[in-house]
Amino acid sequence: MDDLQYGTRDKRGNWAPNAPLEIAPFWLGKFNKMGAFLVDYLWPWNAFHMATALLYWVFVIPDAQTLATLSWSWPLYLLLVNMAGIFAMYGAIELFYYVRRRQGTRFKYNAKFPAETPSDVFWFKSQNLDNFLRSFLIGIPIWTAVEVLMLWCYGNGIHAFGWVDWQDNWLWLVALTLLVPAIHEIHFFCIHRLIHTPFLYKHIHSVHHNSINPSPWSSLSMHWIEHTLYFGEIVWHLLIPSNPIVMMFNSHAVGYGAINGHIGFDKLEITDETALDSHAYAHYLHHKYFEVNYGADGLVPLDKWLGYWHDGTKEADERMKERFRKKKERMKARKTGATAAE
Repeated sequence: MDDLQYGTRDKRGNWAPNAPLEIAPFWLGKFNKMGAFLVDYLWPWNAFHMATALLYWVFVIPDAQTLATLSWSWPLYLLLVNMAGIFAMYGAIELFYYVRRRQGTRFKYNAKFPAETPSDVFWFKSQNLDNFLRSFLIGIPIWTAVEVLMLWCYGNGIHAFGWVDWQDNWLWLVALTLLVPAIHEIHFFCIHRLIHTPFLYKHIHSVHHNSINPSPWSSLSMHWIEHTLYFGEIVWHLLIPSNPIVMMFNSHAVGYGAINGHIGFDKLEITDETALDSHAYAHYLHHKYFEVNYGADGLVPLDKWLGYWHDGTKEADERMKERFRKKKERMKARKTGATAAE
């Protein structure tokens, strides 16, 4: 495919899409775009997470009586399945697009590949190895531990309002399923903005931001406290009327779905004429500029409302630079005032 039909490449080889990012069309009154938005909303990523949640429920998760008792067997099995699933999904994208480089740098935001730039900030000076080990040794075990807690609560009937079943509450549960991405965006924005405060960024979130040029294994490479906050989103299903299958969908949306913002390519070429949209650009811009796009794709546009939104345009660049300039002026004024007081 010719990526220059969809975007432009600068003198360094970095690619950017022509079309600016947009928040969900219903916020803009563009209801004529709702059909395309809904298709894109469901396919392929959310449909994939729904499918894997159902597969887990049928083939991996034991019955409620077994879940009610903590043992080594079913949590360990769940951990191994999670590891295998992440390895298969993340590893396939890493293998085809980063190791074999089947489409070169077409549609790649940053023209360089992480393997080309070793750095002391990573374990063994390798971003790929560092990110992989942090994901498998820390991230996936914490993700599994939260799932085990939630499933144990289900097995024991622990819930703020009581777990609800599909037969009697199907309409609400369908609506809740469709709202899971909104729950994710609100939760992610709040915890993400929190860990960008100076102290928490320095000691926690900087681990994730070491990967300025993210790749699939960067998705779950974080400090363990950030992992806990990130996967803690699933706990909301103890506070709202929910069902364990919907909870597992939300779990997979944050576990398997973490890759969306870190693929590094705008499109993944499946065939010579077919490509899969990654939905990675908004979060790539966050990794590039650090203080923009704390949420996700603008489904719940908290970034837009609070002045952090970057849609990839030059106008957004100027707004961002102006915000940074004012921030520096405020910091300088505080420093000057503190010095004068002394």
